[in-house]
Amino acid sequence: MSTYLTILGFNSAIPTINSSPTAQLLEMEERYFLIDCGEGTQVQLRKAKAKFSKINHIFISHLHGDHCFGLPGLIASFRLLGRDTPLHVYGPKGIKNMMETIFTITETHRGFEVVYHELDKNYSEKIYEDNRLEVYTIPLDHRIYCNGYLFKEKPKDRHLDMKEIAKYSEIETCDYHNIKAGKDFILSDGYVLKNEVLTVEPAPSVSYAFCSDTRYLESVIPIIKNVTVLYHESTFLHDLKEMADYTGHTTALEAATIAQKAQVGKLILGHFSNRYSDLTVFTDEARTIFPNSFLPKALEAVKI
Repeated sequence: MSTYLTILGFNSAIPTINSSPTAQLLEMEERYFLIDCGEGTQVQLRKAKAKFSKINHIFISHLHGDHCFGLPGLIASFRLLGRDTPLHVYGPKGIKNMMETIFTITETHRGFEVVYHELDKNYSEKIYEDNRLEVYTIPLDHRIYCNGYLFKEKPKDRHLDMKEIAKYSEIETCDYHNIKAGKDFILSDGYVLKNEVLTVEPAPSVSYAFCSDTRYLESVIPIIKNVTVLYHESTFLHDLKEMADYTGHTTALEAATIAQKAQVGKLILGHFSNRYSDLTVFTDEARTIFPNSFLPKALEAVKI
């Protein structure tokens, strides 16, 4: 199963005619995770032809409007679309009060359960796990409490070598699960068929790190070490580093430095200030440090 990232929006502060605030849809191991939910996210989801009913987990980095103002509208739309299954929302402490206040004042009746997972730790913690993947927080340094998120596939089962298995009539379909899990097979005469004879290596597990609004922060490096793909905000170019520090943001050069030190596979830049009309200046700067740096492409599903 492949992992795909669809970047729904990547500009900072306010929506424009041609771009939307931060929101991403990650498809990993047949799970659909929405990461941040800026204004207009549900419109972008429709443009991406995403199935709303498959989104069961939403991760909000922080409570600045360009990262969460689309959430009340999206949840209201879920109700109008007939949703009846629980929705899990992960975000900073206060997100439940914010959302429930909006729903109370507007008399929005959901018809399904919203389960809030409020975060307040200043260290990385595991916040989601199932049999296929894990999600961890990435503590960041913004003007208000903020987390990035790390999504990691667990090691995958080995693949059966059916040509080799066919040589042994004693191996039945019911044995496949144990063989895929790495166990040897013992024939009736006691001969041990080693697992590596019956299987081939699985596809490597992939990982994705989302680093939202933050100052340059080297403490994220051990958390995101060797991730397949890193998204890191780069609101300004490095000649405006002083402004970046003051507003709690990172420059393209700094994002590339993080990527280089963490030895990630690929860097996607984002959260650009609206002062820049030509975004290629960001990759020009970042590639001086980390050549495998790229601009996001809205609504394009990128394989990780």
